[in-house]
Amino acid sequence: FPFPYTPYRIQEQFMAALYGALEAGRVGIFESPTGTGKSLSLICGALSWLRDFEEKKQQEEARLLALEDSRQEGKKPPTSVEPGQLESNGTAGEPDWVTAFVQKKEERDMVDRLKEEQIRRKKREERLEKIRHNMQLKYAGKRKRSEEDETKRLLQLSKEVLSEGAGVDVLEQLDHNEEELILAEYESDEENKVLSGLEEDDNDLEEEHVTKIYYCSRTHSQLSQFVREVQKSPFGKNTRLVSLGSRQNLCVNEEVQRLGALQLINDRCMEMQKNKLEKKSDEENEGKKRRVSRTVCPFYSYEQMQFLRDEVLVEVKDIEQLVALGRETKACPYYGSRYAIPAAQLVVLPYQMLLHEPTRNAAGIKLKDQIVIIDEAHNLIDTITCIHSAEVSGSQLCCAHSQLLQYMERYRKRLKAKNLMYIKQILYLLERFVAMLGGNVNQNPSCQAVSQTGMVLKSINDFLFQSQIDNINLFKVQRYCEKSLISRKLFGFVERYGSPATAVKTNKENQKLAGLQNFLLTLQQGSDKEGDPPVEAENDQLRSASPLMQIEGFLSALTNANQDGRVILNRQGTVGQSSLKFLLLNPAVHFAKVVEECRALIIAGGTMQPVADFREQLLSCAGVDPARVVEFSCGHVIPPENILPMILCSGPSNQQLEFTYQTRDLPQMMDETGRILCNLCNVVPGGVVCFFPSYDYEKQVYAHWEKTGLLTRLATKKKIFQEPKKANQVEQVLVEYAKCIKRCSQAEGQMTGALLLSVVGGKMSEGINFSDDLGRCVIMVGMPYPNIKSPELQEKMTWLDKTMPRAAGQAPSRLLIENLCMKAVNQSIGRAIRHQKDFASILLLDHRYARPAIFNKLPQWIRERTQVKPAFGSAFAELRKVRTCILCTA
Repeated sequence: FPFPYTPYRIQEQFMAALYGALEAGRVGIFESPTGTGKSLSLICGALSWLRDFEEKKQQEEARLLALEDSRQEGKKPPTSVEPGQLESNGTAGEPDWVTAFVQKKEERDMVDRLKEEQIRRKKREERLEKIRHNMQLKYAGKRKRSEEDETKRLLQLSKEVLSEGAGVDVLEQLDHNEEELILAEYESDEENKVLSGLEEDDNDLEEEHVTKIYYCSRTHSQLSQFVREVQKSPFGKNTRLVSLGSRQNLCVNEEVQRLGALQLINDRCMEMQKNKLEKKSDEENEGKKRRVSRTVCPFYSYEQMQFLRDEVLVEVKDIEQLVALGRETKACPYYGSRYAIPAAQLVVLPYQMLLHEPTRNAAGIKLKDQIVIIDEAHNLIDTITCIHSAEVSGSQLCCAHSQLLQYMERYRKRLKAKNLMYIKQILYLLERFVAMLGGNVNQNPSCQAVSQTGMVLKSINDFLFQSQIDNINLFKVQRYCEKSLISRKLFGFVERYGSPATAVKTNKENQKLAGLQNFLLTLQQGSDKEGDPPVEAENDQLRSASPLMQIEGFLSALTNANQDGRVILNRQGTVGQSSLKFLLLNPAVHFAKVVEECRALIIAGGTMQPVADFREQLLSCAGVDPARVVEFSCGHVIPPENILPMILCSGPSNQQLEFTYQTRDLPQMMDETGRILCNLCNVVPGGVVCFFPSYDYEKQVYAHWEKTGLLTRLATKKKIFQEPKKANQVEQVLVEYAKCIKRCSQAEGQMTGALLLSVVGGKMSEGINFSDDLGRCVIMVGMPYPNIKSPELQEKMTWLDKTMPRAAGQAPSRLLIENLCMKAVNQSIGRAIRHQKDFASILLLDHRYARPAIFNKLPQWIRERTQVKPAFGSAFAELRKVRTCILCTA
């Protein structure tokens, strides 16, 4: 395998196993601890396979074509067959000559197809080669663009001068803008004709998809990091790679970007494309009727996007470089990158784009016979569940109803019958949803108290029947929302009339609109009064802007199969605070498509243990044959003596460590935890990270230590930091924590470093590295079992017990709880060792970790080195030994 440096032994094993899995078309679960160069192993292993596969394919093509040529030379023209001959043999199956003829025809078709493919490939290679070597092409393109810009500017100026002279009526202009808010005629439900925004050159769009690798990860920063690794690898120069992202990350149109919320950006972009199409057809039908001028996107230019596509394929670029290129070439990176998919060899994309079928189809991603690699996949099941779950609040439902009603009243005369029918259906749905929460859609949701509070779970069918909407075809309503862009129009309408700042001309219709403003104001004040916790800014913007967008997600969730999901009615205080939530129970239904279509699938991560969840809940439910699944788990690159994992069964005063819900609140348990930490902080240099099962428990323990004076004792050795609940404060705390450790290591005073109190599943248990001095010791207090009283978790457990077989005598629901706990533990303790020369100790404070069922769920590289310590004394001695070694090496 080509590699930028001499690979570790485990990297070679990883690449060999990966190559084998891809060659055999398997589903692989690959675990490689962080710090072992997993990304590079994935890149070099997978791209080596792709290179060999392409070579074999070309050799095979050459052989077939050569065979055909030799046949052509020594061949006589075929003799025609009399029609009578056919009937004589027709009864006894097909005669030989028919079979032979069909075979010949298939071979000929295949050869023709191969020839076409060869021509296409040559054309593409020549085009890309030209761009690589001929920089003049680039500059010619640039010059042409700047000339076009200049012409546009002059045109704009002259228009402005003209309009000033003519004194155009400003009010009329406004009415033109308002035309954009009216729904276009909705043809019919059965129409499947999708308008393509690019009729210029359809042949290019039909480009065949070459065999490729789809690599997906969770965040854009992880993807950018992966692309940088590709750039450094031996494949960096000649791999055709394309990075895909959301419009939020890739849009270069300032006006659209300013909208902020993803859903608004998506809708505005779609609308601009629609306008471009309508503008085109209007130009063709010019003279029939003067249409209003509609905004189109200047970056959505077919010619420029083709240029961008080729640029992307010539040189490996990450998202940031792609956006910069889009700005420079005045081409849309979002669509330009999509046109590069067919010819690309490696497509890098976020989870959502691959796992959500509508998004996948919209992006033009075809998984048939392709390779899919899902990295950072430890949360894959949760991710799929989240992508396909949806929640709407009572105030959103009421708000959407009010907006839509006002919209219908204002434009009733202008809307076609089909539109009115669907709007009435949506209004009816909203009315029934609010009724299910125990409210009335025509009253302020913040003032309506709910009589029966609590959570109720219903199957989809029960929910549809009880809300009396089982007679409405939700598939058609969902399709209408998608095609008509109604939520976008409604957003424009509310933007125009919904804010109290805009003065509205007074006539009868506008008095109604003033009512809408007042209603929206009461909604805002209502929610402020309740003192709701501040939501993330983007969601806030979306909620106040266009609640219908959120509701569309909920409607589409209701089209899932009855057994695969549940609807949760969460009735709280007022109707406004109550909500409807769709919970997906069976993620495998959405994952099955991916597994069926792709040639091979690799699920990879730093900590994939326990693997049973993936096998049972995802793969076997998605219909994967167990024989097709391969598992690979490699050790770590660090020498065995660099890590000291220990399970502590009791503390310094011989108090047994068992942090169950019943015992963990006892003062003696909290005291014992404090004593352990005091002892450790005396001998462990640098940073100590201590994980608690929840924010509440961490708070409780902290308050108890403060009261007993234990905190003061701890603070003499280590400065204490707490993990903040708000995501935007995490960075600040980490910077301070790192600074403090650095200062202490240089000062050599009484203070030896810092202690960071974190939470499992919080901001610091994933994606943050405590390498070197930042994490010389990681402590796990108790076992972070999920809240078993949560109705959602209970429903999932019931569903698992009904649908899954018992494993080794254990109920599937019990296994789920254990696996969720151990996944969280493994994720947190894996933070300590980040590279070959790193060293750390890991302490698990709870005697239950020593139980075989739990112990075996630790990652292999940690499990092999773990010692079980019944008494604190021997564990402390081990830690002192480590410290002595450190001081010696220092």
